[in-house]
Amino acid sequence: MSDTTGLTVLGKTVQHSIEHVEVFPAPKNISSVTFDTDEVQSICPVTNQPDISSVSIEYEPGDFCIESKSLKLYLWGFRDRAVFAEALAAEIAGEVMATAKPRRVCVTLTQHPRGGITITAVSELRA
Repeated sequence: MSDTTGLTVLGKTVQHSIEHVEVFPAPKNISSVTFDTDEVQSICPVTNQPDISSVSIEYEPGDFCIESKSLKLYLWGFRDRAVFAEALAAEIAGEVMATAKPRRVCVTLTQHPRGGITITAVSELRA
């Protein structure tokens, strides 16, 4: 049975974003975990227009894995924040590294085109 100690949003009705991802003990023999979403929204810090991004988060677990519902609620928190794509990729990678303490994390954020330009930012951190 999995250890769910410390998980506060899984199995609950939560209608707001959260500031940090939640983690659980990593099972043995998991070498890589990847999360993909096309639904990360933020605000352009210059024009205040919405930016929609696809995000891929790949990490090599150490002692912990990220609980997916908490990740969704964490990413939801960016919908009203003014942030450039590059800073958003770096912030997500930093959150994963600080909370889950993986051996490595790589966040690839692709901001959907607005004005004909697609932006892809990659932030990779190692323990």
